[in-house]
Order: sequence, then C-alpha cells, then structure tokens
Amino acid sequence: MPPHLALRPTTLETAPQATRTRRGTAVEEQESEYASMYAAEFTPVSRTVFLILHDRQRAEDITQDAFIQLYSHWGTVSRYERPGAWVRRVAIRLAVRHQKRERTRAVIERSAEPPSMPQPADIDLLHSMRQLPPAQRAALVLFYYEDRPVAEVASILGWTLSATKVNLMRARRRLGALLDEVTEDVD
Repeated sequence: MPPHLALRPTTLETAPQATRTRRGTAVEEQESEYASMYAAEFTPVSRTVFLILHDRQRAEDITQDAFIQLYSHWGTVSRYERPGAWVRRVAIRLAVRHQKRERTRAVIERSAEPPSMPQPADIDLLHSMRQLPPAQRAALVLFYYEDRPVAEVASILGWTLSATKVNLMRARRRLGALLDEVTEDVD
C-alpha cells in the first residue's frame, strides 16, 4: 500500500476530532467570557433597573431576562466594544416596557366594573345537586346555570338531543324529589 493512502485514513479519522476539540474550546471560551460578563455586570444592571422600577424582585427578574437575551446573542454581542452597555440598554428597555404595562393595567383596572357578586347559594339545592349522578348534574349546570340551549348541552356532553332531554327530565324529577318540590316537565 502506498504511504499516502496509509496516512489518509488516519488523517481523516483524527481531523473531525481536532475540529471538535477546537469547537469545544471555542464554546468553552465563549461561555467563560459570558460567565465573566454576567458576574461583572449583573449587580450594576440590576441596580439600574431597580432605580427605574423601585421593586427589587421585579428588577432582578428583568435583569435575568436581559441576560438571557445577551446569552442568546452572545456570539454577536461579545464582539462589540462594550457588551455591558448592550445588556444594560436591553434591561432598561424591558423595565420601561414593564412600567408602561403596569400603568396601563392600573388604568384599565380602575375603569373596569367591579365583578358582580355571586348570588347567595341555596345550600339545600347544592346538597341535593351533589346527590345526582355526574352526567345529570352536568346537564343541569349547563342548561340552568350557564343558560345554554338543549342542543348545545347535547353537543357539549356528546349526547343525542333526545338523550339530553331525557337526562334533564330525570335530573329535574330527582332534584325535585330530593327538595320535596313538585316539578313540571319542560321541553
């Protein structure tokens, strides 16, 4: 076998490993640089965001989000003259957006109507409803409490229209008997 052919397989086998080693070293160097940047800049950036928000926990969360963005763009940002300024600018933008969202939320909450208070529950009715089979209970809740038409109740429960009517009738009768009331069948 000629010497150049004997060396070739060995060279091909070692070449990918050499490439992997160089790539691994490059990745390790980038992660080391990022870790150094994180250690050096996290506290000052967090302090800046805190001065904008006046909420320490929210400031740390936003700073973390900024550093996550830095990590995802580290290949590009690491070549900048001042990558710390980039992450600080991102954190400030995130903080300002957060402040705007909170102000908008406060305005909306002030102008929104207060939630309506639920009707006082009839304890006897609730107790009697618990004694019904779950399918009948579901039919009653959908029909009476959610005010859905029989066809929609049938669709939701996966029943035929006639099965829904039968279950509603049986549920009303059983509930009436439990409450000692007379029931009328309604279609």
